Amino acid sequence: MPRLPLLSTVEVVKALSKIGYVFDHQSGSHVILRNDQPPHRRAVVPNRKEVPRGTLRAIVREAGLTPEEFIKLLS
Repeated sequence: MPRLPLLSTVEVVKALSKIGYVFDHQSGSHVILRNDQPPHRRAVVPNRKEVPRGTLRAIVREAGLTPEEFIKLLS
């Protein structure tokens, strides 16, 4: 399993937007993204300079991706 890089909130949102996630709303220090395509999943990203790797792994899992698929979205 590849090691996920340290990314900012902006980088995570940009990567998820490539697969249909759009900004839904912000609740405190968390950005809520919603997928426009079925199954209409949500992803919650903390608004930080660097999202911790464990949190990023959970976000990737929430989005229904593998770490490998997510890393491909970064390029």
